[in-house]
Amino acid sequence: MKEHLYDMLMERAERFGSREVFRFKKTNSAEYGSISWTEVAGKVKAVSSALYTLGFRHGDNVGIFSDNKPEWTISDFGILGVRGVVVPFYATSSKQQLKYIVDETKMRLIFVGNQEQYEKALWLLDNTETVKTIVVYDSSVILNNDKCIAWDAFCELGSSNNNSGVLADIMKEAQSEDLATIIYTSGTTGEPKGVMLDHATFFYCFQIHDERLDVVESDMSACFLPLSHVFERTWTYFILYRGASNAYIDNPREIVKYLPVIKPTLMCTVPRFFEKTYEGIQLELSKWPTIKQNIFNWAIAVGHRRSEFLCKNQNIPTGLKFKYALANKLVLKKLRGVFGGNIKFMPCAGAAISPKLLRFFHAAGIFVNYGYGATETTATVSCFKEKTYDFDTCGSIMPGIQVKISDQGEILVKGSTVFKGYYNKPEVTQKSLIDGWYHTGDQGFITPSGNLVMQDRIKDLMKTSVGKYVSPQKIELLFGQDPFIEQVIAIGDNRKYVTALIVPSFEMLKKEVEKLGVATSDNKDLAANEIVNVFYTKRLEKIQEDFTPYEKVVKFKLLSEPFSIQNGLLTNTLKVRRNELIKLYSREIEEMYSA
Repeated sequence: MKEHLYDMLMERAERFGSREVFRFKKTNSAEYGSISWTEVAGKVKAVSSALYTLGFRHGDNVGIFSDNKPEWTISDFGILGVRGVVVPFYATSSKQQLKYIVDETKMRLIFVGNQEQYEKALWLLDNTETVKTIVVYDSSVILNNDKCIAWDAFCELGSSNNNSGVLADIMKEAQSEDLATIIYTSGTTGEPKGVMLDHATFFYCFQIHDERLDVVESDMSACFLPLSHVFERTWTYFILYRGASNAYIDNPREIVKYLPVIKPTLMCTVPRFFEKTYEGIQLELSKWPTIKQNIFNWAIAVGHRRSEFLCKNQNIPTGLKFKYALANKLVLKKLRGVFGGNIKFMPCAGAAISPKLLRFFHAAGIFVNYGYGATETTATVSCFKEKTYDFDTCGSIMPGIQVKISDQGEILVKGSTVFKGYYNKPEVTQKSLIDGWYHTGDQGFITPSGNLVMQDRIKDLMKTSVGKYVSPQKIELLFGQDPFIEQVIAIGDNRKYVTALIVPSFEMLKKEVEKLGVATSDNKDLAANEIVNVFYTKRLEKIQEDFTPYEKVVKFKLLSEPFSIQNGLLTNTLKVRRNELIKLYSREIEEMYSA
C-alpha cells in the first residue's frame, strides 16, 4: 500500500477536523494562537496549488529558510503535495552556505521567514542561476523585488486557481519511494552532504517509534529544535502521524520563558539544553541560604533513590514513597514546573551527554529519553523504553534496525530507516553505504544487555606522539560538568601530551572572583589573570583524579570569547568545528607545547 506524508496529513485532517493541531506565538505578543487540522489542510492545499501554478512538478527541489513556525510545516507538506522535494536550510545559514545548496539542488523557489533571511535570499537572486521566486512568511518584511511574494498572497494565488483535480491526479501517481527531502548535514569537516530520504523511510520510522514510545492524541510537543534538522522534523511528522499537536517556538532563547505558558507533554531536546538548564539551576541554588540548599539536595537524593528502583523495574519501598511525596511537594514539582509541569518524556540526542545530568533530571521526575541516531538513519537508531534505563548508554536498538560493530570499533547500521544516498555524490555514498550497512564514523560498542554506547567520532580520536589513543569526548564531557566551565575542546593528536582550550562560565566565575581577591570583571582580563588560572588548575586536578596519565590535560588556555555559530566555531547544530577552532587558536595551542 502506498504511504505518503501528504496523504497522511490529509487523512488526519479529515479525522480530527476542527481540533487544534498547531499553536504559535502571535506577532508582537506573548500570547499563543492556534490553528485547527482543517485550517492546516486548507493552507497546505493552497501552497500545493500555488506551486503547481508556478510550474512545479514531481521531483522539483524547493527550499525552506526560516525559524520554526506553522508556515514551515505547512510549506513542507505543500511541497510534498506536488510530489516535490523539500530542501531545508538552517535559519542561521550564511549566504555561502545557502549558495552551495542552491547551486547543487538547482532550486527555483525558496520560502523564507524574517527580514535577515529575506535579505540573504535576495542576494541569491543575483548570485545563483536558478532561484527565481522568494515567498516570505513574516508580514513585517519589506518586499522590494518583483520576484518576491508575501505568504498570504502566495496562498491566495493557490486558492484562486482551482487545481484540486490535477493535484488529486498527481497524488494518485505518488509512490512511497518518492524522494521526500534532501537534508544537508552541518559539515563539521568538509562540504555539507545532502542526505536523501523517501516517504517509505519516514513511515517505517513511525512504525518502530510506535512500538517504543507512548505518544497519544492528547499530547502536545514543544517544537523548538530547528525543523531543518532531521530530529525535530521527523519528530514533528511523528506527532502529526499520532494525531497529537505541535507548539512552535521560533526563538530557542525564549524556550524557558514559554514552556510554562504552553505546558507541553513532550519536547525534543539536545544535551546542551540540559547542560544550560542545570547550570542555571546550580547558579540559582548558590544564591539560596544553606538550609534551603540542604532541602534541595535532600530532595534530589530521595529522587535518586527512587530512580534506582524505577530503572530496575522494582517496586518502590513504602518508606521511600512517603519521602518522595514530601520531596516532590517541597522541591521536585517546582523543578518540573520549569518545563511547564506536564512533561511525560523528552527525547534527547545529537551529542554526548553526561550520565550525571541524566541522573539529576530523572531524580526530579523528568524522563530524558537519551538516544543515538543520525540524519542518514532518519534520526533514531536506539533509545529507551520508559521503564528501563541505563544512564551510561544510548538505550536499546530500535525494532527492525540492525546494528553491528566493525573490527575497527565503528558503529554500522542497516534497516529500512537508512538513507538512499547523498545527493549528487555517488562516490561518497559508496564509501558510506556498503552492502546496505551505513558506516556512521562513530566508535562504540553494544553492552551485554543489548544497549548501544557511542564513545566518540572516529576521526576525532587523538593519537599522541607516544602512541596512546585518547577520546576527546570523554575529557570534554567530564570537564563540561564543572559549573565554572562553559565550553572546552581537548587537543593532543600527534602531540606529546593533551592540552585544552577552555571558555569559562563567566557568570559563575564573576561570583567567585571576589573570594579570590581579583578586582577585574572583564572577560579578557579574567581569562589572563594568574589567580584565576590557578583556580582552574586546581579544579582540573580534581576532575582528572581518575584519568590515566596519558589522558590528563597537562596545560590549558582560558579563552575570553565563546565558541558560536556566528564566529564559525559551531555548526548550526551546535557541534564544535574542531579544525576551524584549532586553526583560529593555533598560536595559543603552540604556546602550550613550546614551553
